[in-house]
Amino acid sequence: MGEKWAVKTADTLMERLPRLYEDKGYSGKWSYDYGVVLKGYELLWKQTGERKYFNYIADNMDYFIQEDGHIRGYRKDEYNIDHINNGKLLFTLYAETGLEKYKLAAASLRDQLQTHPRTSEGAFWHKNIYPYQIWLDGLYMGSPFYLQYLLAFEEGADLGDVTKQFILCEKHTKDPVTGLLFHAWDEKKVQPWCNPETGLSENFWGRSMGWYLMALVDVLEMLPEDHADYAELVRILRDTLGALKEYQDAEAGVWYQVVNLGERKGNYLEASASSMIVYAIGKGIRLGALDESWTEVLDRAYAGLIAEFVLITKEGRVNLNKNCQVAGLGGADKRDGTYAYYISEPIITNDQKGLGAFLQACAEYEQLRAGRDDASPGGIYAAGV
Repeated sequence: MGEKWAVKTADTLMERLPRLYEDKGYSGKWSYDYGVVLKGYELLWKQTGERKYFNYIADNMDYFIQEDGHIRGYRKDEYNIDHINNGKLLFTLYAETGLEKYKLAAASLRDQLQTHPRTSEGAFWHKNIYPYQIWLDGLYMGSPFYLQYLLAFEEGADLGDVTKQFILCEKHTKDPVTGLLFHAWDEKKVQPWCNPETGLSENFWGRSMGWYLMALVDVLEMLPEDHADYAELVRILRDTLGALKEYQDAEAGVWYQVVNLGERKGNYLEASASSMIVYAIGKGIRLGALDESWTEVLDRAYAGLIAEFVLITKEGRVNLNKNCQVAGLGGADKRDGTYAYYISEPIITNDQKGLGAFLQACAEYEQLRAGRDDASPGGIYAAGV
């Protein structure tokens, strides 16, 4: 039995930051980052039964969720797909407490998706201020919540509206040469950051592919296996991870900020993207969507996460180093999506997105490893249970 980095990380964060929304730079805003962190706590709570992890979720969400279901700081009319992400925690909170406010809050986020603007083929825009654009990031922010809501409160109607988000995204962002996915696509082909002929952004940003992969395995966990698109989503997961496997750093076992340009000056091994990929592989194996041949890739990547990014402070707390703070395209800062741009964004320690992804990756991996350790050859996880 190895170290339990998920528990160490979760306990560190609870000590260091009891209220996520009071972290530096957040100022109590309804930020999608919390949802990434709290999904890690949800997984750990389910694995360990430790009530303190559930309470951490409730304490942080209750700052925002009012008794009438109103969400503090949330505005539907911004049509920002990022605003949906924290809603994933509302299902667990409602199931566990029965409090109506959580169901009402979830309904308000679902209401946004009813009228959220879309491309001509039906893919959600990333934000109202980013019209006609699909960003890989947006799949994580919106799709798992959307699917869970349909299953929980709408009798599983129109699940194909969820699966087509992934199919359309891959259709428009996949590079036929490498199999990697470009960060974003502009249907109108007018954005300064896009190729005017293809509408594609210029680079393969590691975290954007990580978001997409996390969303895929989260949706596959809930999507009925007899759904018409289930096999296609599994095919996309395998193909995308297969492309990424070619760029796993041979020595460190993890991935670069700009995935395919590890040799370029300024590029660096990046913690959040690598954590997301580890999570997707581990969960993909657990779900039976990936076979056991992925175990070697996963083991090297997990070991790389710990060796490359983790430092223990003198107080015995976990620090996660080398996270890209943020990256995007266009907007007020006129982000151009070039290699120089992705390398220019700040690299920080203990970014919430990175910590959340790392927590989820460790919880998923360590559960898988425990199953391997406990089971006889060909045990429960090898069977995809």
